Amino acid sequence: MRPASERDEGWFTNLYATHYPDIVRYGLRRLPDGDAAAELAQDVFVVLWRRRSEVPERALPWLYGVARHVVANRWRNLRGSPSLLPLAEADQVPTRLAEPEATTPVLDLHRALRVLPEADQEILRLVGWEDLSVADAAVVLSCTRSAAAVRLYRARRRLRSALAAPTPARAARPASANV
Repeated sequence: MRPASERDEGWFTNLYATHYPDIVRYGLRRLPDGDAAAELAQDVFVVLWRRRSEVPERALPWLYGVARHVVANRWRNLRGSPSLLPLAEADQVPTRLAEPEATTPVLDLHRALRVLPEADQEILRLVGWEDLSVADAAVVLSCTRSAAAVRLYRARRRLRSALAAPTPARAARPASANV
């Protein structure tokens, strides 16, 4: 990548073409629909252009950090709003997993993720869905690599506990139903 002083339209266009799909996918997992995810990506790239002198060589973790802040600002602005954002499309079960035996683990995972604190959800999504290393997740979260590693360890432990907990449907079944 070029030095900060040579970050022109060509540099921006290259980053945009390379990382726009990543930022849209990030938004799809956190926002209600594709339009909101595309709008998020546009906002992120506006920030990229304005702050181009601050962008590190490895731009994707930095872009995810900007996207995280943009999403957080949207949620804060909606807090006083009468309607909340619906579940993101990425939280819905994909049609290719329409078989009941295939959807059970996916539904259990989404259920377990929803009961975790937002900080746990974020570190798990960054490492699991966005496929970032712990070091890159630390950049997104604005913390040290060690802190991110500890957060990930604790989040995974809480996720395992949440997955092991009985689901409401399973817990409501009478004991004689298992006989």
